[in-house]
Amino acid sequence: MSHVTTAQPDGTPTWIDLRVPAYDRALEFYGALFGWEYSEEPTEGGRRRRSATCLLHGKPVAGITQAEAITGFGWNMHFATADCDATAKRVTEAGGTLLKGPEEIAGQGARMAVAEDSVGARFGLWQSHTHIGCEVVNEPGSLVRNDMRTPSPGPARAFYSSVFGYTLDLNDVMPDADFTFLRRPDGHEIGGIFGTPADPASTSPASMWATTFEVADTDAVAQKATAGGGTSTAPQDIPYGRIATLTDPAGNEFSVITRL
Repeated sequence: MSHVTTAQPDGTPTWIDLRVPAYDRALEFYGALFGWEYSEEPTEGGRRRRSATCLLHGKPVAGITQAEAITGFGWNMHFATADCDATAKRVTEAGGTLLKGPEEIAGQGARMAVAEDSVGARFGLWQSHTHIGCEVVNEPGSLVRNDMRTPSPGPARAFYSSVFGYTLDLNDVMPDADFTFLRRPDGHEIGGIFGTPADPASTSPASMWATTFEVADTDAVAQKATAGGGTSTAPQDIPYGRIATLTDPAGNEFSVITRL
């Protein structure tokens, strides 16, 4: 069990959230998959949008909001930053685009922004005040990893190194893959970048950050996903564990892994 009690270092994936039009169905689907419970935010005045914090062991692990989905983007990942405004400035200086903020999130205890990088992948920035992000990670039912897929890995690596000061390492375990580890200045691995060919038939963006959740049994979770109205690829073994790519009933893609 890995509990987070303080703000993560800059450049660490620290919060994930999802926009869904079918809110109740999403809560039911993810609750069945990951054992999540929910703390719903009260609606105020005439506001009809509903929002929930997803809880594991009573601690926040993700957010789900009732809203029109952004086609193909699925789960949105936010990087920790001690200064959202300064990091947002580095994003634009490196060739990215700010889509929202920086701004305070009313009642959430954080300052955030949403951006696209220089190759079109969307991500968020998260400056915690009282809301430090995911408080449980790296155990079944919680976030374990984020990796980027893009047909333009070189510019993507340059962008994130410029914004967050990452260093880059090749993956000797998977030498045939175009994959580079991203490491914080202290050497901690935060994820990686896959070079992947563009797929003209795909409805997802050519460049995107993919979210992976840890599970105790990949095959069982894949079966629950399909039973709950989602889809799953056939689970397969990779050097790091047994993995499958799923979609929820709204078509949002994510992966699950049982680690070795």
